[in-house]
Amino acid sequence: MIEVRTEWVEYEVPATTGRAWRVPAGELMRVTDIEGGQSGDAFFVDAADVADGLSNGRSFDYNGTVLLTVGATLFSSRSRTLATIVHDDVGRHDFLYTPCSQEMFEIQYGATAPHPNCYDNLTNALSGFGVPAATVTVAFNFFMGTSVAADGRLSILPPRSRAGDSIIFRAERDLIAAVSACPASVANGGGGTRPLAVAFAAPS
Repeated sequence: MIEVRTEWVEYEVPATTGRAWRVPAGELMRVTDIEGGQSGDAFFVDAADVADGLSNGRSFDYNGTVLLTVGATLFSSRSRTLATIVHDDVGRHDFLYTPCSQEMFEIQYGATAPHPNCYDNLTNALSGFGVPAATVTVAFNFFMGTSVAADGRLSILPPRSRAGDSIIFRAERDLIAAVSACPASVANGGGGTRPLAVAFAAPS
């Protein structure tokens, strides 16, 4: 585990909800699956340019892989370094799927009423920091299990995370970070939705 010189300050993200924080450069952000089997979305924005958010395409290009874990750096749409993964208990995450949305639940699952979703969770939380909804594109779907078949077909698998598993990001610049506890049961192994814990500390 990463050594820190300050105590972790922890917040809970209740099931199906989202929160956002300002994260100074160099600070660590730890996301923990409290009960196990819960995936979520993380989205990072350059605090000095709120129109510049996380980019999966730039991150794939510059890391040379679509499977990002310890040592991988997440980049913005304008090729700025945002965060680096410095600890990862799970080792497998998704960065292909867009955040679940109201429209997704309507089109894919026939929802006829409002449904909690990661896109609204992220955009609503980030709006409190002046981040426009248009900045939010593809989030880093931590703990979410996916596979790509030889014919290109995508499949969603149960998360590999168990109770207490975590991933830690180091902010490479001043950031605004948002986390959503994914409300889509298919992304959580078909089970119910559960809370996440997000904590911050300064590295030693």
